[in-house]
Amino acid sequence: MRHAATALLVLATLGAPSMVSTVLAADEPAKTPAANAVRLQASGATFPQPLYDRLVVEYERKNPGVQISYQGVGSGAGIRNITDKIVAFAASDAPLSKKELEALGGPDAVIEFPTCAGGVVPAYQVPGLDKPLNFTGEIIADMYMGKITKWNDARIAAINPGVTLPDLAITPVYRSDGSGTTFVFTNYLSTQSQEFQGSVGKGKQVTWPVGIGGKGNPGVAAAVQSTAGALGYVEMNFAMSNNIAFGAVQNKEGEFVLASSDSISAAGDAAAGSMKGTLLTADLWNQPGKGVYPISAFTYVIYFKDLNNVKTQAEAEAMMGFLWWATHDAQGIAKEMLYAPLSASVREKVGMALRQTTFQGSSIQIPGADAAPTKTTNAEPAKN
Repeated sequence: MRHAATALLVLATLGAPSMVSTVLAADEPAKTPAANAVRLQASGATFPQPLYDRLVVEYERKNPGVQISYQGVGSGAGIRNITDKIVAFAASDAPLSKKELEALGGPDAVIEFPTCAGGVVPAYQVPGLDKPLNFTGEIIADMYMGKITKWNDARIAAINPGVTLPDLAITPVYRSDGSGTTFVFTNYLSTQSQEFQGSVGKGKQVTWPVGIGGKGNPGVAAAVQSTAGALGYVEMNFAMSNNIAFGAVQNKEGEFVLASSDSISAAGDAAAGSMKGTLLTADLWNQPGKGVYPISAFTYVIYFKDLNNVKTQAEAEAMMGFLWWATHDAQGIAKEMLYAPLSASVREKVGMALRQTTFQGSSIQIPGADAAPTKTTNAEPAKN
């Protein structure tokens, strides 16, 4: 997931599109940053960095008195940086662990919320196919455990009627590095197969019994694209941006659903009821509901509820203005860039959490929070 003097926060190692382009409106030239601009530092996960690069550029263009620098150093490093109070906020693809939360001062000292969501897809290299294959979680788990070894296996054929599958060996491809992508993928598979949970397990890095490794989304993608019969797992936006074939996965309702911004947002919407207070985390994998993509996950921003790690009221207000805008008015940009925007119900929970932020014990007037609602283009999940 990828810095410079223009980037923001938080899911990773779920990978991301390799290129980001920012186009300024012809009638709205870029503004020169003020010499006395408020400057904010942040760091963390790399998955959503292309989105945050774009958001920062757009926000700074509208607010030349604010400059935000984000370093994509990974979720773990971002959490260490916010714990040491050397950044204003951090980003992580996985929710804070109990140990990490205690190091930050406990649950009452922290605000943690999603900014968008992503999906992990089963990517493959199988010649002769003209439509996406269907998968179940149990079948994927068995493929990664070496229990299903050929693409024309009867169990795969049974859920892909009318498809001629080749007598081709399956080569599982996995992340060789620790990653949020593996965290999401293995957590989902552990809900589908008790054998997988007991033998492979779940986490950012596990020991795979078969297959070949690739570093990062690019490494997995390269192995899949160069190996006939390969099966890998990458983020949806990475697969789509790089024209990698991926399949539909059966959800809790029995539907075979392709990952899309809408189907992933629907997973977040299904989990909204369980999100309360200022620690707005939820497991999106295997959520119920029609049209829900089952291998989905939020990516998060983390900061201190009382902003005693920023120096001035102006810095506190600038930071909260950006975070409010990013999670409300700017959510349409997420869908445009192949991320999944927050549903209306999740945005409402995020707004309530952001309003509880203080600076040196006093409430903060969040720029934009009390303005009339701005239309969020393409931000809602499809209703099925």
